[in-house]
Amino acid sequence: MEARLQEILTPYQGKSEALIPLLQEVQAELGYLPEEAMMAIARTTGVPESDVYGVATFYAQFYFTRRGKNQTKVCTGTACHVKGAARVIDAFERALNLACGCTAEDFSHTLETVACVGSCALAPVVVVNETVHGQFKSSSISKILDDLKE
Repeated sequence: MEARLQEILTPYQGKSEALIPLLQEVQAELGYLPEEAMMAIARTTGVPESDVYGVATFYAQFYFTRRGKNQTKVCTGTACHVKGAARVIDAFERALNLACGCTAEDFSHTLETVACVGSCALAPVVVVNETVHGQFKSSSISKILDDLKE
């Protein structure tokens, strides 16, 4: 990990203004922001560790624990809630044998809720990796999971 991290960090030496893009790049490479990476980012940019953590904890896009290879996000905004988000969450929990808000022990999948994906007209909405599934029906879960295995 250290070699991969050093390759990313080198161009950012002393560039505190690049903190957010650097956090994004490190997370894209490692899948999350481990403590060693956060300390290395602070050293590289010259930003105090507390400020690096402050920025990373402010934005919901950053994660401090390893996440699954596949990530499913179920929207729980008002429109999705009304259209059955709770049933969709229950169906995913059963299909994945995984509680919402958790990552599988083998890191194959993470299941979580999000406050809104901004596609209310398509409610209920599920985002699997980068694919948005609108007017989602629980009966679609098995096909989605089969497609992920391929």
